[in-house]
Amino acid sequence: MSVITSPDAVAPAPVSPVRRHRYALGAICLLAAVLYGWASWDWGWGNTYYSAAVTSMSASLTNFLFGSFDPVGVVTVDKPPMALWPQVLSVWIFGHHGWALLLPQVVEGVAAVFLLHRAVLRWAGGRAALVAALVLTLTPVTVVINRDNNPDTLLVLLTVAAAYALTRALEPSHAPRRATGWLLLAAFLIGCGFTTKMLAAWVCLPAFLLAYLAGTAAPWRRRLGNLAGAAVVLLVSSLWWVVLVDLWPGEKPYVGGSTDGTARDLVIGYNGLGRIFGGGAGMPQFPGGGDPPPMPSGFPEPPGAGFPRGAMGAFGGAPSPLRMFGEAVGGQVSWLLPLALLILVAACVLAVRHARRGGAVRPDVRGGWLLWGGWLLTNAAVFSLASGIFHPYYTTMLSPAIAAVVGAGTAVSLRNRAGVAAIVVTAAWAWVLVSRDVSWNGWVRYAVLVVAVVGVAFLVVRGRRATADGPAVVTAVLLPCLLAPAAWSFAYAFGPAQANATIPSAGPPMPGFGGMPGRGPMGDTGRLSAEQRKVLDYAVAHSGTARIKLAIDGGAMGSATYILHGGQTVIGMGGFSGGDPAPSVAQLDRWVRAGELRYVLGSSGGPRMGGRGSAQRGEWTKRNCVVVPAAEYGAVEGPADPGPGMPPFGGATVLHRCGT
Repeated sequence: MSVITSPDAVAPAPVSPVRRHRYALGAICLLAAVLYGWASWDWGWGNTYYSAAVTSMSASLTNFLFGSFDPVGVVTVDKPPMALWPQVLSVWIFGHHGWALLLPQVVEGVAAVFLLHRAVLRWAGGRAALVAALVLTLTPVTVVINRDNNPDTLLVLLTVAAAYALTRALEPSHAPRRATGWLLLAAFLIGCGFTTKMLAAWVCLPAFLLAYLAGTAAPWRRRLGNLAGAAVVLLVSSLWWVVLVDLWPGEKPYVGGSTDGTARDLVIGYNGLGRIFGGGAGMPQFPGGGDPPPMPSGFPEPPGAGFPRGAMGAFGGAPSPLRMFGEAVGGQVSWLLPLALLILVAACVLAVRHARRGGAVRPDVRGGWLLWGGWLLTNAAVFSLASGIFHPYYTTMLSPAIAAVVGAGTAVSLRNRAGVAAIVVTAAWAWVLVSRDVSWNGWVRYAVLVVAVVGVAFLVVRGRRATADGPAVVTAVLLPCLLAPAAWSFAYAFGPAQANATIPSAGPPMPGFGGMPGRGPMGDTGRLSAEQRKVLDYAVAHSGTARIKLAIDGGAMGSATYILHGGQTVIGMGGFSGGDPAPSVAQLDRWVRAGELRYVLGSSGGPRMGGRGSAQRGEWTKRNCVVVPAAEYGAVEGPADPGPGMPPFGGATVLHRCGT
């Protein structure tokens, strides 16, 4: 494997690739832009939980800073707000449109492809860089998440940018002070990732640490000093928002998903250990693929509504070492995962053999393998064994590492046995993945088989007389390897808008609310339903000068559409799933006494999810409010068309008048 056994094999890579490589990179970036942005103007408002927060954040700098879900600043989203800030800026510039929310995601996705190319270029050369960029572009989960407004798109971009900065820090041609600057930049970018999705950004830290220690030629004293400085930069750039929120002297929103309203608790609990070991506040932390706990007595169990038991495919399957290959996750990201793992094994074996023969390996080349291989293995291990909430789209963090490793593998001779092995392994796994549901584009497996046979035959015939790998050889290997994931990606990008925007996934619909036909219960049509409009219009008409026109209990999914499209000051109570104690009953009392709130859209008094905070608000509503007959606002009893957010997330269907 020349990429690791020769001291001069890969580095220094050309800073300016040849012209044909520049054209190829431009074509790949254009393909990425099309896949990520096609028909985004027809795809609604993405994840309405975050979209509603963008609407609220665009109305106030305080809401902007904290990431408030509602315009009054009652509760924040359950993540730091950095991923939403570009979306707010886009709304400020282009207006309140669904495509304006999604535009930053497209830009960030294309930027990640470009930066991955530049990082791999400096480590493994031009061909490897182009292959890596193409693999990342065509990975289905990457296409899925870059067409949505979840925070993972920005997290991937920041982490890839950090990997590029670390690659620059390892280059032996840099002066020591310049290399230190690149290392500090890498630490800063990972810290920004923390302010995007908290501890998810730190999963790659072991890989970055090992890559730097083994990949730089600097003296050990300087290495340790540089790491100490990077640790300071990492902590400051990671924790500044946490400290600011927790030490804020004035009124501030309750931190959604926490147990005590602090960002510190959110880091440790819901977005930290709760994701690994399960449990915690906020949304119920069911085991990854297991059944949720029994519903409260009286809850209906219609297929496809809320959290149907036995239909948790949207949560990634049960924790196990093979979760990345399971039905919920495999088709999202694992198409080239077996090949990437084989390349890592081959790299390790050949490196050991080379070392035993007394050969030398360039430190920066070794560091590149540790960086991308470590990134792949640490994230795969965490995702595979996590017992808390785990959605398939989280695996988009694996995509850059898989792409880089596969790209580096192309720096090895692809003729004969190596190329044939790559085709056979990848085509066989594609057959397995597609065969899991042949009713959805099942023809792809036969197309892959045909192309694989042709590719193997081409390599066998050409390999007898070829002296070097050329574009034809690379194409013969890549086409059967990328055909199936490309088909899934194109089907998602150009197909009907059937994926759920809250838990998006490519491929055939999966059991559970993440893959139901249509937009799913958490989708968004771009407007209030007829029944929702009647409720809101009545509340506005009879609220007088009340600042808050309507408070909606039962979780954010029941109120997001009102905030997005109502054009009024509407708040959602209880955070994402209704369990946050915000607003408190004391706050509700103050609002009602001051005439700031008159109407609450709540439940009819039946069973509730959301824990103690939800139960307390339900009791307060029962004591202090009266039910408004549906006939008064022209609706049917228990609205027949309550819109997105069916129980248990959006069980608020009965209007109450509070106070005198």
